Amino acid sequence: MVDELARGRHRSIESARRAYGIRGSMTITHWVRRYGSSDLLPKRIRIETMKETNELKEARKRIRELETALANAHIENCLERGFLKTACIRLGENVEDFKKKPI
Repeated sequence: MVDELARGRHRSIESARRAYGIRGSMTITHWVRRYGSSDLLPKRIRIETMKETNELKEARKRIRELETALANAHIENCLERGFLKTACIRLGENVEDFKKKPI
């Protein structure tokens, strides 16, 4: 089957699947990956302009910055809760009662 695809007997994996009555849509694709070469598999080609490439890089950089900021905010929040708990223990107060007190 894979050899026939390589020789061009079938125009596509789908036509070979129909010709031999194979029901699984990925069966021949797995055979080609295992026993054939990857040039028999369909490929997607994406064409990007320089502007699109730069926008993608900037977006990824911004995502990394936001993830870092979120992690830092989470760490600060955990530290503040720990400090509050420690201060309340030293004062001999309950944390929930201390939060309810007016300023």
